[in-house]
Amino acid sequence: MSDTPKEIDALIALMAKLPGLGPRSARRAVLHLIKKRALLLTPLADAMHAVGASARECLNCGNIGTSEICAICTDEARATGQICVVEDVADLWAMERAGVFRGRYHVLGGTLSALDAVGPEDLGIPRLTTRVKAEAITEVILALNATIDGQTTAHYIADQLENKVTVTSLAQGVPIGGELDYLDDGTISAALRARKTL
Repeated sequence: MSDTPKEIDALIALMAKLPGLGPRSARRAVLHLIKKRALLLTPLADAMHAVGASARECLNCGNIGTSEICAICTDEARATGQICVVEDVADLWAMERAGVFRGRYHVLGGTLSALDAVGPEDLGIPRLTTRVKAEAITEVILALNATIDGQTTAHYIADQLENKVTVTSLAQGVPIGGELDYLDDGTISAALRARKTL
């Protein structure tokens, strides 16, 4: 039985559920937060409360923002006619960090997976095809992770959009098995510039 107060144990258990943190790392992080309570713990708790109350998914593209339609979708300076399809919000943010794409996005929220029973409707692929028609899209850029599920999803989307719009994908620079969120800005930039038709 632990001698740690139950409130601290509860915080450690929650922190251990975060990606990249196990129980030992979470314990160290919590101890650090407690030691720096005024500098880190209290502002972190306030920020988490604010984000919990205001963050929402964009009804149009699936990005995370603080309004029903995100700032990217409402930005009139964004190029119309292009949609960049990404697997997750982290991938969208990676593309934005690179600063090379000035169109709009569509976040799938995952990839097709027979093993996990994830189908096209679970990913909003029908919503993507509706957007392609409604927004007069001329090019769909598939910026999916270079994994087996990512490539399966890319081919499925390309089949759905065949003869309706030009479908391209990221080319050089994205390694097989690589994930966009872990790539540097230069690699993402090179891959976007060298995209190819599927």
